[in-house]
Amino acid sequence: MDHPTRSQFRKLIGVANYQFGRGAGAALFKGDVKIECSRRTGRIRHVFKNGRLVATLRPKDGSFALTVVGAEILHSKMKSFPNVVVAQDDVAEFIKIGGDVFAKHVVRTAKCLRPGEEVIVTGEDGHLIGVGRGLLSGNEIKCFKRGVAVKVRKGASESAHREVGVSEEAP
Repeated sequence: MDHPTRSQFRKLIGVANYQFGRGAGAALFKGDVKIECSRRTGRIRHVFKNGRLVATLRPKDGSFALTVVGAEILHSKMKSFPNVVVAQDDVAEFIKIGGDVFAKHVVRTAKCLRPGEEVIVTGEDGHLIGVGRGLLSGNEIKCFKRGVAVKVRKGASESAHREVGVSEEAP
């Protein structure tokens, strides 16, 4: 792991701001940031903050896949994070252990949510319960009563008492 160069740091900030909204890059990457690059291509793969994995830069689309730690940072530091899906409290424990979010269990979400976007899942109380990828748009989630709305990559309980490592958190 190395500290990012100036151009790598600008790339991290730019991608985060584009993907999650203005201010996301500063929220995610303020402080002691280190990166791990691909041995074969030299491109950024994993981003660490204070020794903990916060995001993986996906090679296929060039966007971030958040870890629970990264999602907690964005959720706590950004006032209006657009990619939040609020799930019913009665299914929160299921989602915390990695279960998917079904459309019928969604209390609210942003209309601007698009399929394939990185999503933070919270309970009705506002606490983070998981992170994953949205499979439906915001409007579809509100209309549908069946099907998976968010494919949860990592539930909040799955990594709560574990040391976060690359092999564990990488998508």
